[in-house]
Amino acid sequence: QLEVRLEEFELFAIDRLRVLKGISDGLSRGKRPEEMEKLVSELWKAHMRHQDPAETLNKDIISHFVLRLVYCRTEELRKWFLSMENTLFRYRFRLESPESQRLLMSEFQLPYKALPHSEFEAVKDKLSQVARSIGQSASVESVFFKVPFEEVPDLVASRRVFLSKGYAYVAMSQVVSLVVTQFRCNISKALVLTNRKWTATIKEQEKDRLTPIVEALSNAYFGPDYSQPNDATEISPKDIDQLARTSFPLCMRHMLEKLRENHHLKHGGRMQFGLFLKGAGLKLEDALTFWRSEFSQKVGSERFDKEYAYSIRHNYGKEGKRTDYTSYSCQKIISATPGVGDHHGCPYRHFGEENLRAALNNMGVGGNALEGILDKVKNRHYQLACTMTFEATHGVSCDTGINHPNQYFSESQKVLQAKNQTVQSQLST
Repeated sequence: QLEVRLEEFELFAIDRLRVLKGISDGLSRGKRPEEMEKLVSELWKAHMRHQDPAETLNKDIISHFVLRLVYCRTEELRKWFLSMENTLFRYRFRLESPESQRLLMSEFQLPYKALPHSEFEAVKDKLSQVARSIGQSASVESVFFKVPFEEVPDLVASRRVFLSKGYAYVAMSQVVSLVVTQFRCNISKALVLTNRKWTATIKEQEKDRLTPIVEALSNAYFGPDYSQPNDATEISPKDIDQLARTSFPLCMRHMLEKLRENHHLKHGGRMQFGLFLKGAGLKLEDALTFWRSEFSQKVGSERFDKEYAYSIRHNYGKEGKRTDYTSYSCQKIISATPGVGDHHGCPYRHFGEENLRAALNNMGVGGNALEGILDKVKNRHYQLACTMTFEATHGVSCDTGINHPNQYFSESQKVLQAKNQTVQSQLST
């Protein structure tokens, strides 16, 4: 058992979060695998290393389990933590020696044994063909594992493995895919169990000691919680069109245009756009006024009050379970599947090229910047495409990357305010 001082509990978790946040930013910037490997190594060295190897190990263990507690509490937090820890594990495993990798495999108790020599010889030519097709030397590795193909979906999807009769032949150099699958499964189950314990006992028992730290950590370093806008931030219905032109990301600009055009949005659009406006600082009464003014033009005020007002109050935590809903992150928006007549989702993912080109032109994006954005879209780097749009329209770099529509709005407002202050100071001199 490890004894952990309260100070270490928080500081170790913050250092690990710096690593995970750096990984998240690297992924959103569309870094290649070799760049990610270098980035992970540098982040780990900068934030997690200690002069004493035993202390490094302690910090690794403590910080991971603290963050399990921090990120077990909602589906969105669990998904982010699982994805980032999985990426961290993948690259750390690759940096280990073959001997250390074998030891880790035995710790995971994977039920796979190395391919017997006779079977290896029977498929050696096929393995050599696969090696050549993915740019490796024709000399085939000698250690392979025969596993059900569904255990290594990433290798199958990228055609980097020989398949025969439902089995994949995985080289020792590729074994990270097997271990990562098991690691992800273990962490996913553990997060659900931790959440049950947190809800049932820990949260209440530790309300004066650990609970405030745990709740602050997720908000401070996983990006802000936009269920409650900043006290200083408040927008009114009359501001929305002007703010959309200067500070809304493309997804929200598009939904506002369609709302003005059709005086209606389907449920998915109302949720995505309504929660974004809430996070941007639109109060409940103003939200009701805004939505009523549009919808009443199509369905009338009485039907709006009867069929739509409840869901708006519900989003603000005033109906039903009184849950104070937070606005959708980029990850959630990108994973949406809009149907016919829907306008929610991520334009970078869901628009055709011509529609996207026209929408970006309408935002004032053209030339090399536009072609660069479209290139990122073709390679499925949707958040990076949005980040590049922000940079092109604001004339500044955004090194952290865009991970949330309300982050886009907030950063835009900061840039515009700074420019206004510069202009005013120049006029006064």
